[in-house]
Amino acid sequence: MRFFFVPDITGSQVVLDEDTSKHITQVLRMKVGDELLLTDGRGTKATAIIEDDHRKRCAVRVLEKEDEPQPQPRIAIAISLVKNAARFEWFLEKATEIGVSEIIPLICSRTEKEKFRLDRLQGIITSALLQSQQSWMPVLHEPVAFNQLVASRTDEQKFIAHCLPNEKTALASVAGGQSSIILIGPEGDFTPEEIEATLARGYQPVALGDTRLRTETAGMVAATILRIASPK
Repeated sequence: MRFFFVPDITGSQVVLDEDTSKHITQVLRMKVGDELLLTDGRGTKATAIIEDDHRKRCAVRVLEKEDEPQPQPRIAIAISLVKNAARFEWFLEKATEIGVSEIIPLICSRTEKEKFRLDRLQGIITSALLQSQQSWMPVLHEPVAFNQLVASRTDEQKFIAHCLPNEKTALASVAGGQSSIILIGPEGDFTPEEIEATLARGYQPVALGDTRLRTETAGMVAATILRIASPK
């Protein structure tokens, strides 16, 4: 069945917004009596049936609901914004498909900041959520300064991936906490001072492989490794 996002599925009847209604009735040509799936992005998945196929206010009746458990382990990716907005958008899409819990745009010393359009980026995440048939949407934060982020996290495992020739451990060999965060730097990497600041806060330096990766690629590799790691 087709899968759609709605902010609230508490009642027995849901009236869909205009964009979703138009897509259902004019693009997909769904009619009264057709069934579909809904999610609120907070774990609820519902089977519903169209009762009114109005092109602007399509109304559906909820037939059954189920609450899906939050994906484990919980993964937060704090990743620097990049100059090419399309590459950051690509990362958001893939991280959502992989099942990341939080995405935190990071402002580092070497970040070449682009305009941050929360509404557009949230739309990309929503589309990826529906495409991958999930019921838990990643939390997309507003951009946060590096030092503020580093000082505030209390995750079970805290990692930083950087390119300096310091001693590092392969992420795949140490991942496995119930909750983890990894920091991914900008195209010019973290500064030595930023790396030292994380070490003082208990972050573990890790390697993502033997090659140097672009920011968005590093984020995807880290998300994949952390997602498949079994909690220890």
